[in-house]
Amino acid sequence: MTRVDILAIGAHPDDIELIAGGTLIRAQMLGRSTAILDLAAGEMASRGSPDLRAQEAAKAAKVMGLTTRENLGFPDSGILNTPDTRAKVAMVIRRLQPKIVITHSLHGRHPDHPMVAQLVRDACFVAGLKKIEPEVPAFRPLKVIHALSFREDYQKPTFVVDISQSFEKKLQAIAAYQSQFGEAVQAGEVYPNGEPLAELIRHHAAHYGSLIRCRYGEPFFTTETMRVDDVSALEVSTF
Repeated sequence: MTRVDILAIGAHPDDIELIAGGTLIRAQMLGRSTAILDLAAGEMASRGSPDLRAQEAAKAAKVMGLTTRENLGFPDSGILNTPDTRAKVAMVIRRLQPKIVITHSLHGRHPDHPMVAQLVRDACFVAGLKKIEPEVPAFRPLKVIHALSFREDYQKPTFVVDISQSFEKKLQAIAAYQSQFGEAVQAGEVYPNGEPLAELIRHHAAHYGSLIRCRYGEPFFTTETMRVDDVSALEVSTF
């Protein structure tokens, strides 16, 4: 059985690369096993095709050093949080048994993104209910965290991950999606300002990094308060 430390679940191929790619790559660099579950194939995209998007997703997975990557084939722009979709996501969670699950912000521009955020939270809970799909042993992750990259209109990050050492490889993973981002100046939740997409991403990552006094960062939100055992070990200077 394949088990991973961290499972990132996104609505479409390329979503996770944009919002949490640096974090997954950094985790892999630290010896953690990582995986991505894409829920839709991206058939509603203005450019490319689902087959081409799948090839690009596989290429990005190699760049990121993922243990595995899967796609559930839910309808693009029509993902719903239903007992059936929750059960299907829960079955993957049970099989991969991640300690940490990363997903979208609970708010977002694309209707699939906030829908997936709540679907993932519910699926993680359902995965621990023994009577739902009882042929597979119940399992519930420790924590669900929401990626806030490019979302600064609702929540302040609970924490920011230092991706200074993994940022350039994150850009390589995003560049795998030539059908989507070859000449793009915006993507997903990334709003345009006239610059190439890679420069937009770099500026945002530098901003998040500045919050924790490092070069590049990715922000996350947790609905639960984070625990600190030793306040003398806290990082990031106040002044």
